[in-house]
Amino acid sequence: MRAIRFVRLSVALALSLSLLPALGLAAESPRATENEPIGWASVDGGTTGGKGGATVSVADEEALRLAVAGYGPATVIVRGKITLSKKVRVGSNKTILGDAGAELTGFGLHLNKVENVIIRNLSIHDSADDAVNVEGGTRHVWIDHCDFANCHDGLVDIKHGSDLATVSWCRFHDHNKTCLLGHSDKASAAAEDRGRLRVTYHHNFFDGSLSRHPRARVGEPIHVFNNFYQNNQYGVASTANAGVLVEGNYFLRCKLPTLTSYGDSPEPGRLVERQNVTVESGPLQSAGEVPAVPYQYKLDDAQQLPELIPANAGVGKVSASESQGR
Repeated sequence: MRAIRFVRLSVALALSLSLLPALGLAAESPRATENEPIGWASVDGGTTGGKGGATVSVADEEALRLAVAGYGPATVIVRGKITLSKKVRVGSNKTILGDAGAELTGFGLHLNKVENVIIRNLSIHDSADDAVNVEGGTRHVWIDHCDFANCHDGLVDIKHGSDLATVSWCRFHDHNKTCLLGHSDKASAAAEDRGRLRVTYHHNFFDGSLSRHPRARVGEPIHVFNNFYQNNQYGVASTANAGVLVEGNYFLRCKLPTLTSYGDSPEPGRLVERQNVTVESGPLQSAGEVPAVPYQYKLDDAQQLPELIPANAGVGKVSASESQGR
């Protein structure tokens, strides 16, 4: 009798778990609050940011600029709203963490010729330039659990030979040209970017942002997995012989989920798509082959993303205090 009761209990538990999406309960992912990056930011020594350095809290523009400058490791806790008069240049070996309610407005963060930077739990909006600009061969960047909106140029642009970056669990909204990856189709740009621009985008919420999620040039393999796209003009565009792996994403009311050519780029890109879900969206374009990524990762079920991503992406899901010990 005990064995029979155990079997009945197991069946009942399995049935109850299977009904969670139908009941409208948000799926959970323990990986949503991990303190280590997944993807390209994890390879070749990984991305550790300010680990081992001092921790400082800042609440105004001058203090922020001083805290994130230089090469030495530091963890910088941003508190409250800071209105910037110009973009903030971030030095190497820095972790920038937003406390509850932290936001930057007016301008954003600029990473040029640096390495090993982490940006988490920070809202950046209404910048006169980009929210986060990564360029000049910058390497090892992890941007995680941020909220980006309504900037003059891009939200997260990665270009000019930059490499080994992961953008994860962020919410992008109220914006048009969202994530540029590779700045130009010119031969000189291709020479600068070839063998670089290796970026992973995973578990992001592209919430009504219109385009460039990302628009990719030259780099490969670029990895786009388990993102939730909602009300977009287009999702991922591969151009200029980029190689993009697009897998396990959910496209809801996305006019053009994937593209293998776009705009005035004279050369198409390569794109492999698999295990993606489209609802009220256009067809998925694919072409060519893309090399495998060299790191381990686990796909969530794409059907769960409309519950999983809004519940776990963006700010307020990781705390500054818990993230400092990474």
